[in-house]
Amino acid sequence: MTAPGIPSATVARLPSYLRALRDLVARGVATTSSVELAELSGVGPAQLRKDLSFLGSFGTRGVGYDVDSLAQYITEALGLVDEHRIAIVGIGNLGHALANYSGYEQRGFHVAALLDASPDVVGTRAAGLVVEHVDALEEVVAREKVSIVVLATPAAHAQSVADRVVAAGVREILNFAPRALQVPADVDVRGVDVGSELQILAFHSQARALAEAQDR
Repeated sequence: MTAPGIPSATVARLPSYLRALRDLVARGVATTSSVELAELSGVGPAQLRKDLSFLGSFGTRGVGYDVDSLAQYITEALGLVDEHRIAIVGIGNLGHALANYSGYEQRGFHVAALLDASPDVVGTRAAGLVVEHVDALEEVVAREKVSIVVLATPAAHAQSVADRVVAAGVREILNFAPRALQVPADVDVRGVDVGSELQILAFHSQARALAEAQDR
């Protein structure tokens, strides 16, 4: 469970619901059913209704959900009313791609700082920002009021950088380095390991091939 009493699995699905609702808003759709919203979000209607029940009472029987109202409520539940300022550490190919992602602002985020250790990278510009030296991490976090740090460093340096990030007062880390981070209990880390995800897909591909071979 996570505050305020909403299961972590439900929180993980809320962005999908919000994305689907915003797509409906863009199309001029005023109301939607649990069946339609669930299909757009890639879950079952029962799961969607259960997840929304943790947030409150929504929807009118025979009418459905008010798209604007539900989108706003989920936005507030996710803490996206106020802007979150991000620092990206590690401006290699992945860091550049993350810095130039175009979807931050519309989702309530702002990339405020970029940091790296390489003399070849420090002082260059990416996404309109000058890359600063990682030695200034603590100063940059305080100056830019950073609340989320994205780690795109080599695996060997991820833990030491994470330790400094935590010491600087940041409690949310998105980790793209292929290693597990050891952090205090009050720090939230979300890991994105592309290699691991591909290995999981390879497992399912192999399992499917074995099942098909047995059916022949």
